[in-house]
Amino acid sequence: MKITDVKIYIVDAPTAVAGTGGAARGLDRRRTWVLVKIGTDEGLSGIGDASQPAGGGTAISSRILDVLRESLIGEDPANIELIWQRLYRRFTFTGPRGPITRAISGIDMALWDIKGKSLGKPVYDLLGGPVRESVPLYTHPALGSPAELAESSRQLVAEGFTALKTDPFMAATDGITSYMNGQISVSGVERGAELIGAMRDAVGPEIEILIDVHANFNVPSAIRAANRLEQYDITWFEEPVQPDSYQALRQVKESVRVPICVGERLFTRYDFAPILENRLADYIMPDVCWTGGISELKKIATMAEAYYVPISPHNVQSPIQIMAGAHVMRTVPNFYRLEIASLQMQIYAEAFDRPLDISDGELHLPDRPGLGIELNMDYVESNSVIV
Repeated sequence: MKITDVKIYIVDAPTAVAGTGGAARGLDRRRTWVLVKIGTDEGLSGIGDASQPAGGGTAISSRILDVLRESLIGEDPANIELIWQRLYRRFTFTGPRGPITRAISGIDMALWDIKGKSLGKPVYDLLGGPVRESVPLYTHPALGSPAELAESSRQLVAEGFTALKTDPFMAATDGITSYMNGQISVSGVERGAELIGAMRDAVGPEIEILIDVHANFNVPSAIRAANRLEQYDITWFEEPVQPDSYQALRQVKESVRVPICVGERLFTRYDFAPILENRLADYIMPDVCWTGGISELKKIATMAEAYYVPISPHNVQSPIQIMAGAHVMRTVPNFYRLEIASLQMQIYAEAFDRPLDISDGELHLPDRPGLGIELNMDYVESNSVIV
């Protein structure tokens, strides 16, 4: 079998909002997906996701994929590891992680999808077979007032979710991509604590609460905020500081009494090795769209298993990302939960050939070959844009 075609689709999709300013407001914001579809001379095709819209990531990812397109034509799609290594090593002089691994991720997912289809097996069977029947999830309540957060959390628990994540400090910090000094006011910390207190009262002691602070803090602010939330028995405190200083992360880790989770903005096993070796996190959360695809996510999970550190993939893109991460996690003993944006189920169902099978807070994978989902090409083509 040979690769004959690589198509790149930039899809403009509405995004459900669970942010500040009130209860969930439906689909009122836009997010672009960078999707890959690889065709072969035997009529099989595979799909992948290379999305990351922040900071101009859509244009960067799509351009890199366009550069790589010709090098894939004529390759045997079954040689997944060989193709991964060739693409990654090609950029060792310019820096192979970040935008490069995003492009590789989309290609890698599509190749695994093709391999599964060619063998008549779901991807999880090719990765060693399942160790669990379904994939536990966590999701996000709508973040508004304490009362609104409490009500949204109660609704999600009623739907069967047993773990919820939010950023209670978002309104008091610089924003996800506009970090300046990492400070937060005393009133900002107290406002965040009020939100999480209301959330804990609403869901009770058995529901896990995960805190994401989007790397918005400097070291003392992260320590103060994390310790303030300790009384609410939070499961983790995510991305306390910017990802470019292991020493800052170490200082936070050694100064707080809550578990730390990092990894959304780390790339490949080479970035995760020092996190594990130096005991800098209690959970890791690589993104299958950013770190190198299915191949690399499996390697990172296996490496973390040796340190008895749970893995919980980051997910905020398309259902391809969700399914790719889920196939890997179904085979991983040290898996915690998979992230999902439950408010986006409507758009997921429109953009793909079938809705995700979610019940009681868990994702159930089909036994269809490959990733188990296909693009709705009518939707993709009618919502494709040029950047």
